Amino acid sequence: MPENRSSIIRRTTSWRGRLLTAALALPLATAMATAGLVAGTAAPARAAAGAPAAVPTGPTASVTLGDSYISGEAGRWKGNSVASGGSRAGTDRAWSGSAADPAKVYGATYASGCDRSDVAEVRSAPTVAQTQINLACSGAVAENVFRASNGGRPFKGEAPQADQLAAVARQYAVKLVTLSVGGNDLGFADVIEACVADYLVWYSYCHDEQQGEVDARMPAAMAGVGKAVDEVRAVMAGAGYAAGDYRIVLQSYPSPIPRAAEIRYPESGWSRSDTGGCPLWNGDADWARDSLVPQISRSLAGVAAAKGVQFLDLSDMLQGREVCSKATRQATSTSAPSATTSEWARFLDGGLNASQGALQESLHPNYYGQSALGRCLTLVFGKAGGNWACRNTAGQDANGMYLTAK
Repeated sequence: MPENRSSIIRRTTSWRGRLLTAALALPLATAMATAGLVAGTAAPARAAAGAPAAVPTGPTASVTLGDSYISGEAGRWKGNSVASGGSRAGTDRAWSGSAADPAKVYGATYASGCDRSDVAEVRSAPTVAQTQINLACSGAVAENVFRASNGGRPFKGEAPQADQLAAVARQYAVKLVTLSVGGNDLGFADVIEACVADYLVWYSYCHDEQQGEVDARMPAAMAGVGKAVDEVRAVMAGAGYAAGDYRIVLQSYPSPIPRAAEIRYPESGWSRSDTGGCPLWNGDADWARDSLVPQISRSLAGVAAAKGVQFLDLSDMLQGREVCSKATRQATSTSAPSATTSEWARFLDGGLNASQGALQESLHPNYYGQSALGRCLTLVFGKAGGNWACRNTAGQDANGMYLTAK
């Protein structure tokens, strides 16, 4: 049960401010010379006007657009650990042996904050096409996908993603465009900030108020997602592609937090925040896992159906692999990280695990989760049509991912 309010307020410390900052930072390869980092061979800048007479004959490409859940945010981490330094018990892939260098994982996009990791979804699905191109950027909203000529806005020093796609579509034979967007339009950062604050500071719960906020934002957010799909189609048509030349997949979001009954830390005390990095009350965890994430998935499925594109439901993709899940464990000096036992999402940085990496990595699929997402993408590309949900197999690594029809 929650402690009394005065006791909780007394426990407010500097690391708690870091947790709140982490929530704010959540908003949920080589770049083209003019438009940011892209996985694969660098493509020369070309004018968007004047479509080629035919689709380029090669090489083939798989392209991802959207936000942090597809850009590769948190790919630096192989599970979680409260180890105090060095490689953090083998979880920090950026550790060089003497210092941490995030550019080892994110390349030059670490400087911009787009955080396109070397194991981002598209790069973890190398058999889909000859070239894997990642145009997504951590923190992006739908307007960052639209063409500049149709209301799109640059983001983190890069042109709108649809304009980047136009150049790619003239250089490569694009076979698949995968889109993950809408979460930041719904205000994921605001929701997480409120729920973390209600756990760390106030004797209250976040879900009633935040449900109303999400409901209010949902129509505009889904309209933005729909327009983003339209923008992809317009760009591809402008580059000479017919509808059957390529495929669009719209995907949803996995829950990084388990339901209350599956959290390994008690609700009372401070192990959820100090050690586990999952500072939520049981009621809020249940709401996030079993109400919010499914609601967003249903809404995105509705957009996919309305726009006639394939839908990939990821809402249960991290089941049993979430932050603080009873079915997982943290790495220690005597227990190395493992794809079969470690968490597949990054914990909320704070408490005993303070100052590990960037705050914006929190509550995103990590190295293991992104490898699994790549397997999901590979599997759905093998389906000529239909809508699918991707799930994991308990006790197995990314090779245990499988699809079920929606």
